[in-house]
Amino acid sequence: MALLTLLATHRLGLKVNEVLFSALGSHFVRNMAGFRFLFLLSCGVFASSENAHIQEKLFLSSLGLLSRPRPAVHTPVPSGLWKMFKKAEKKRESDACTVPEYGVRGNIVRYLIDQGRLFADSSSPACVEHHLYFNMSVLEDVEQLSLAQLEVKFKHDEFPASRKDLAFNMHIYRVLRSGLKGMDQESSRRLLLSQSVHDTPGTIRVNLTDLAESWRRPGTNYGVVLSLQARRLNNELDQDCAMDLMHQDHLEVPELVASLVVVSLNPHQCRARKKRSAYYIPVTPSNVCKARRLYIDFKDVGWQDWIIAPQGYVANYCHGECPFPLSESLNGTNHAILQTLVHSFDPKGTPQPCCVPIKLSPISMLYYDNNDNVVLRHYEDMVVDECGCR
Repeated sequence: MALLTLLATHRLGLKVNEVLFSALGSHFVRNMAGFRFLFLLSCGVFASSENAHIQEKLFLSSLGLLSRPRPAVHTPVPSGLWKMFKKAEKKRESDACTVPEYGVRGNIVRYLIDQGRLFADSSSPACVEHHLYFNMSVLEDVEQLSLAQLEVKFKHDEFPASRKDLAFNMHIYRVLRSGLKGMDQESSRRLLLSQSVHDTPGTIRVNLTDLAESWRRPGTNYGVVLSLQARRLNNELDQDCAMDLMHQDHLEVPELVASLVVVSLNPHQCRARKKRSAYYIPVTPSNVCKARRLYIDFKDVGWQDWIIAPQGYVANYCHGECPFPLSESLNGTNHAILQTLVHSFDPKGTPQPCCVPIKLSPISMLYYDNNDNVVLRHYEDMVVDECGCR
């Protein structure tokens, strides 16, 4: 992982300590996808600034990021996403390929922020229209879309205090094509949903999975229009809506916040998760192959501005010798046992087996992507639990 290389570069400005990071083996290359720089460390790669930059890009690409995120604003993490993250941290033995909160398959949850605009249309009976746009290009091609759910929340303190008799007819339209000046709006949109909204609606949720899937094709995403039409609770339309809701030239309609919750599955980074056994790293000094403690702090490489949680994690690493004869505690394969035997006769011609991870566990990460969206993602094989001779 580039992260470890960057840590070494940041702290030492020299090469990575070859004694500290011994051979981790090709197991990481096979099972850690984008986190290939751990294997590079095992080969004693020198940490030049150019190398660190290249390996940082490898790490970011494994997160589905083209470059390092630099959030313009730190969007608050939705409470639901915080709960999902904390639950995943506590319960690691659950299926990493399922999001139980939504009942769908997936290992990535994104809250896409609305990039549209608010406008009033005097030619329409709607008092206010919101053009909502969500950038679906943030999903990688390999990702399988499982759910796209529109969530609309109204700020209750923004609702006109003097108009508690007021409600809204809410309409959601799919935009079929880019609107041109003078074009009939009805021909460029299609109604998806109509419902009544009062001053305390809570969160309105609309399933837009099929529509969002079509948005992944280039040139097809024109967003949706959410229109609010004022009406009285006796179901009479407020004919003087625009005038009634105006106060000192300010449109007093309830302010809304819209986001698109997108759950997707990256099949290359998802496997059935086995129950994690209680494993404690021994602190007694020894040259024998075993897991050693390694804590990675994201602040050390200046990533705390875009990685929300965790602030760091215990990654661990494997180090030590695989001497002859191999004991059961070293978890050696039959091949490793024979190799140590040959090594005892020919130490120069045959090397000892490598001390490598044989059991790893996942972590979950909350971070901002390059579009300031909040993302929750689960990553397999991030923590070394046990080591063995291979």
